Amino acid sequence: MITLHIEHPITDYTVWKTAFDRFADARRDAGVLRHQVRRPVDDPAYVVVDLSFAATEQAEGFLDFLRTRVWANPERAPALVGTPATRVLVTEEESRGAVEEAEGA
Repeated sequence: MITLHIEHPITDYTVWKTAFDRFADARRDAGVLRHQVRRPVDDPAYVVVDLSFAATEQAEGFLDFLRTRVWANPERAPALVGTPATRVLVTEEESRGAVEEAEGA
């Protein structure tokens, strides 16, 4: 599994989330299999987003789309503060921990 990991500060979560939701079709069309949105418990003005892909090329292509078509335009990325920190990651190992144990019992 390939993950596009994105982190950045925001000014308003509701405004940011509305903009994020507007790109649901673009995520699907780019091959996003699932996404997770998280915020630090001690910093509600920060978001961490993980987008899962089947291939590195899909993640890199979507990152290029975000950089050139979304984040470069303040109207498309309201509430974004600064330039997001990003990384394309490959999953080397994954465990579901207690969930796997409960299912196996």
